[in-house]
Amino acid sequence: MVSSNKIKSFDFYRKIPRDLTEASLSGAGLSIVAALSMMFLFGMELNHYISFDTSTSVIVDKSADGEFLRISFNISFPALSCEFASVDVKDVLGTNRLNITKTVRKFSIDSNLRPTGAEFHSGPAANIIKHDTEVDEESIEGSIVLTEHNFDKYVHQFPLTVVNFYAPWCFWSQRLRPSWEKAAKIIKERYDPQVDGRIILGKVDCTVDGDLCRRHHIQGYPSIRIFRKGSDVRSDHGHHEHESYYGDRDTETLVKTMENLVASLPSESQKLALEDKSNVTEHTKRPAPSAGGCRIEGHVRVKKVPGNLIISARSDAHSFDISQMNMSHVIHHLSFGRKVSPRVFSDMKRLIPYIGSSHDRLNGRSFINTRDLGNITVEHHLQIVKTEVITRNDHKLLEEYEYTAHSSVARSIYLPVAKFHLELSPMQVLIKENHKSFSHFITNVCAIIGGVFTVAGILDSILHNTIRLVKKVELGKNY
Repeated sequence: MVSSNKIKSFDFYRKIPRDLTEASLSGAGLSIVAALSMMFLFGMELNHYISFDTSTSVIVDKSADGEFLRISFNISFPALSCEFASVDVKDVLGTNRLNITKTVRKFSIDSNLRPTGAEFHSGPAANIIKHDTEVDEESIEGSIVLTEHNFDKYVHQFPLTVVNFYAPWCFWSQRLRPSWEKAAKIIKERYDPQVDGRIILGKVDCTVDGDLCRRHHIQGYPSIRIFRKGSDVRSDHGHHEHESYYGDRDTETLVKTMENLVASLPSESQKLALEDKSNVTEHTKRPAPSAGGCRIEGHVRVKKVPGNLIISARSDAHSFDISQMNMSHVIHHLSFGRKVSPRVFSDMKRLIPYIGSSHDRLNGRSFINTRDLGNITVEHHLQIVKTEVITRNDHKLLEEYEYTAHSSVARSIYLPVAKFHLELSPMQVLIKENHKSFSHFITNVCAIIGGVFTVAGILDSILHNTIRLVKKVELGKNY
């Protein structure tokens, strides 16, 4: 059996009898400083161990959302009517999606961006609007010329006033003119204004009475509006609520539509009897925009290739005066990818202060044409990069897209648009939490305690020997 004395010979920490040690005031002070230093350095090391330490790298995009990217937006156009506002998507692969409506909502707004009613519904789009194929050479003038001076008079006089707002230079207005005049003549003969007095067809030349057309928010030509007597909005300076007609423009359809409108005037019991008749107007007339502006919100999905998101006035059967088009807009929100809650962003910013600084760079910015000039195109060039934050266990904390934006305003010889050029980076920024070893933490703690203890011991020894040397010198001087 090994004796206890032999075991004691392996002791690294041999003890000196307390009677052989000497305590000093300098040593006590140095010990207190050493203990405080140990506690401070230990706290710093513990804070580093429990903190969120990351490393950043750039890798090829490995998005979980595949080859498509979601674009969310909320943009107000003070001078673009919801009647013609269109959201289009194009890219370098040949994708060309026009007038997206499934995931887009529109709300009429005034010039101060205030909403003026419920959501504006565009309704089903007609494939091809039919016009008369044969036009009589004989000039027919069946509709009444309406102007700024006599417009309100006729609208207040007749239960139904159907008006063609046109421009003489417009191709579609020229195609509508013969059938409109012929239909007006037929309706005039069947419902004599002097005898029957239920309906009248009129026309407004918007190149002559521009203020009248602007008052009724006419932005495309021709625009057919249906005014009903008694639908005045007294609180809105006597302006008239009215409907828009988007149906076929041949004489037969126009006459049939007008007859259905007249038939809708009798009592409710008579209306029920008419429900089985032709419903030509059901899908061809809708409430006209009550204001000249539009707020467009929603989202679209695009492929992750260079492309364009375009918002403009669009119609297959209307013409637009580019000198009167104003594409000024205010971007309330524009972001890419899945929606990230503000709380998640707030938590991430505490860990990584620079994250999310460019997630919504254009939010709240205005691009307003203050010079009141038309045919101005506003282009935004966006470069988009994806950022991911993952934990040491490969758990995804955040996935978001940040972008840079450069905007320009220029006059255009074509129809003005608001265009967002999208350049998506094939690379992504990966921010990963660094793995911290507990053994490394313990090693550092031991190094702190041992190092401070050793350095303090050295300083104590130097201080103690210095004091003794000084005392010897003083004794030598005295004796």
